[in-house]
Amino acid sequence: MLFRWLNAKAPFDQSALLGSDNFCRGKFQNFHQHQRKGNRALLHYIKRLLSDNNKLRVPSNPIQTELLTTDILNDLDNTNIHLTRLGHSSILLKIAGEFWLIDPVFSERASPFSFIGPKRFHPPPITIDQLPVLKGVIISHNHYDHLDKQSIKQLIEKTGHFYVPLGVDGDLVNWGVNTNSISTFDWWQSAKIGDTCLRFTPAHHYSGRGPDDNCSTLWGSWVIEHHKQSIFFSGDSGYFNGFKEIGERYGPFDICLMETGAYDRQWPSVHMQPEQSWQAFLDTNSQVMLPIHNSTFNLAFHAWDHPLVSITKLAKSHSKKLLIPKFGQIVTVGKNIKQSLWWQ
Repeated sequence: MLFRWLNAKAPFDQSALLGSDNFCRGKFQNFHQHQRKGNRALLHYIKRLLSDNNKLRVPSNPIQTELLTTDILNDLDNTNIHLTRLGHSSILLKIAGEFWLIDPVFSERASPFSFIGPKRFHPPPITIDQLPVLKGVIISHNHYDHLDKQSIKQLIEKTGHFYVPLGVDGDLVNWGVNTNSISTFDWWQSAKIGDTCLRFTPAHHYSGRGPDDNCSTLWGSWVIEHHKQSIFFSGDSGYFNGFKEIGERYGPFDICLMETGAYDRQWPSVHMQPEQSWQAFLDTNSQVMLPIHNSTFNLAFHAWDHPLVSITKLAKSHSKKLLIPKFGQIVTVGKNIKQSLWWQ
């Protein structure tokens, strides 16, 4: 009942959902559906969280970040794609002089509550108030560590448009976003915004902001193209053949923002172990991997730095390039950055 009250939605047109090949009996499906474990698994997860005393899950020292300012962002050239990791899977992009946000989470906790739930390890390198005007906000799915109600409400006046999976528009409208300011996508659908192309691509995951709305909205990944440059953003996903198909259709990508973190034996189908993340990166036919979905929230039971330690070891045995910038550090497509082992 509490989750239902927190996530109550105003009625909205569900005709687009019903027209999707991925929507069946009121729920969205993966290409090859895995067996869901139900509410008992959620209770088991909460019990483990409360009983686990692994101090390595939280960094013992402050995480290094680089502060961003509007002057720094405005000084970036308008020729290349620039990206900055703000935390977890939140990415700020500058494309042809226009700014975009992917999965913005600025709140202190990835939770429906302000007083309990996974708490940030570090502040965002820039606040919402300090952000420049945004061309658009892009959402991968509606889990709390990717779709943050308070951030969305604060971004309404700063954002021209929201680009979301099918069904997520219901949440946004309920939070005050105008229907005309939202575009919804099914897998493989795309939109051209000026010279920038957004393509919504599959992922193997699930959705839900409470026990009673499981998989009622879609999830996915994104391809973002501008002229001859392109990036792939994985969202959340278990390993599946879709990565290879995405690479074959739209690759090669200059940078692959690949989920690497919050994995566990309890959910092997919906999050990847580091070895799987690396293979998914190879499947997408990308030049550079930038690991995301780590180092901001305590969402799993591994050491907080385990994803970065593991993926670094894997990268050493391959010729592909790995980028692990500090939060707030600018990455420009086609250019090298000064890297440090900041997680150590």
